[in-house]
Amino acid sequence: MATVELTDDTFEQTVKDNDIVLVDFWASWCGPCRMFAPIFEASSKQHPDVVHAKLDTEAQQRIAAAAGITAIPTLMAFREGILVFNQAGALPAPALEQLVGAVKDLDMDDVRQRIAAASNGEPRN
Repeated sequence: MATVELTDDTFEQTVKDNDIVLVDFWASWCGPCRMFAPIFEASSKQHPDVVHAKLDTEAQQRIAAAAGITAIPTLMAFREGILVFNQAGALPAPALEQLVGAVKDLDMDDVRQRIAAASNGEPRN
């Protein structure tokens, strides 16, 4: 599957309606963003079961601000609507492949339990 363009209007629904969504926050003037784009596109073809989405931070400023984007590129990974990865900086292809594998392998019951424990003030394991 090729990458999809997200907008302020489609971001939330895309994250909610898909099991795994990777979002590349980028801008056309950003050199590292342009270098990361073909790596991200290749990953989208290698993992058609994962939505690879791009959000232009210049054109979609509301979501970029709401997501707390302060540096680009920033990559976020959502699994079952939960943010499970958030990092600024372009990843090399092997690191992106490792990330996709790690997100696929997450035990989401454990993730939800950890989130619930953290919101109740319990210490993390």
